[in-house]
Amino acid sequence: MASKATLGRQIMRRKPVDLLIAESTGDLDPTAIPLPPGAPESGGRSGVHLRRSIGLVQLSAIGIGATVGTGIFFVLNTAVPVAGPAVIFSFVIAAVTAGLTALCYAELASAIPVSGSSYSYAYATLGEVVAFGVGACLLLEYGVSASAVSVGWGQYLNEFFHDAFGFTLPDAVAQPPGDGGYVNVPAMVLVLLCCLLLVRGAKESARANAAMVGIKLCVLVLFVAIALTGFHSGNLKPFAPMGFTGVRLAASSIFFSYIGLDAVSTAGEEVKDPHRTLPRAIIIALVVVTVLYIGVAFAAVGAQKWSLFEGQQAGLAQILRDVTGQTWPSVMFALGAIVSIFSVTLVVIYGQTRILYTMGRDGMLPPRFAQVSPRTGTPVWNTVVVSAGVALLAGFVPLDVLADLTSLGTLVAFAVVSVGVMILRRTNPGLPRGFKVPGYPVTPVLSVGFCAYLIYGLHPLTFLMFGAWLVGAAWIYFGYSVKHSRVGRARLDHSGAGNPSS
Repeated sequence: MASKATLGRQIMRRKPVDLLIAESTGDLDPTAIPLPPGAPESGGRSGVHLRRSIGLVQLSAIGIGATVGTGIFFVLNTAVPVAGPAVIFSFVIAAVTAGLTALCYAELASAIPVSGSSYSYAYATLGEVVAFGVGACLLLEYGVSASAVSVGWGQYLNEFFHDAFGFTLPDAVAQPPGDGGYVNVPAMVLVLLCCLLLVRGAKESARANAAMVGIKLCVLVLFVAIALTGFHSGNLKPFAPMGFTGVRLAASSIFFSYIGLDAVSTAGEEVKDPHRTLPRAIIIALVVVTVLYIGVAFAAVGAQKWSLFEGQQAGLAQILRDVTGQTWPSVMFALGAIVSIFSVTLVVIYGQTRILYTMGRDGMLPPRFAQVSPRTGTPVWNTVVVSAGVALLAGFVPLDVLADLTSLGTLVAFAVVSVGVMILRRTNPGLPRGFKVPGYPVTPVLSVGFCAYLIYGLHPLTFLMFGAWLVGAAWIYFGYSVKHSRVGRARLDHSGAGNPSS
């Protein structure tokens, strides 16, 4: 019984908020937490840590860049056949869920402005084993979603090449497996380009992303303006051919389109004035994304019969060609989609590397994940490993499997953040917060409820794959992480330092 009780205390130990913040600012006392053997000297010991170089505009662009394009360029092809024109309400349901969670993210990000996103928040509120599980969910949310987004890059490349130059890449190397392709070469090339840019530095990546976000916003506004000229009310009938069940199923599937809100909080250690900048950027990203998504969905289903969406390649560009009878709008849109997908893939891979960096610094993963290049201020080895994994998934795994896994991982992480807000209000009520959730505690409770509702709508096979993923994560945690946890080593070496409830 004693050994079980000891293990229970180990896996539920929490990381103090002041320690999280001290590590992020480089103010950590060298004796506060002993490093595992071979760990890099970071977090204030050698001055090699992530650099604060991102402002409000760039951070908002990170949120928008990781969100707009993640789904809107592709998801209508799978969501509209399920929900019909009522897919508009599917986007509203997903937006409400994302909005409730965004408010919770804004509070936690302003109180704990560190890298690691919901992994770090869970470590401070729910305990180590829950945090590691959230980290595993974030691997699905970021790594898998980057693959899901990059899969469609080849489709829009072909659309652009066809309309502009009259040729296309062979399906065998330009389409995802299961959709006429064998290996998705364009997706793998895209991931390689993102990797090279991220290795150069966070500031350079943020600037490039901000420029690409501006392009994609213009392209989507152009789509809405042109598509509305072909609007026919008859295309909205029947409005919900599959009933509300179809609306719910579509909402669950498209929720991965909102993961960019989480990406904002992964930059917590590289943001100027994070207590104010983080919550503002999250809310700005949410508003911009929601307006665009609903506008694009409404214009698309009004301009094209809902039954034509299924199996359509580069569907939004096709709608523009049909409405105008000309190729130039679709050429512009396809080019914008190419830039947009690059932006999304870049930011999502960026978010994944910062989460693994934080987990490596905590001893949850081998210490090499926390190594930062003194020249660029980026986790270079970490970025290369993540990019390699994303490229393999993008090249060889079908898109529909990737999208549902991403939605489930995202929803679980979002629900944990909402629970974390309520726990931190009780355990650390005096913690300075640059933003507080309005309507507390109703808002975080509703957020958890909406997340659970959307999880219920996912395909049963997704749960089996997710369960297998968590079993693998548990094997890593109990085989490595629980023994190498820096918080755990601190409590062994400093008796009485930080009890499990701290």
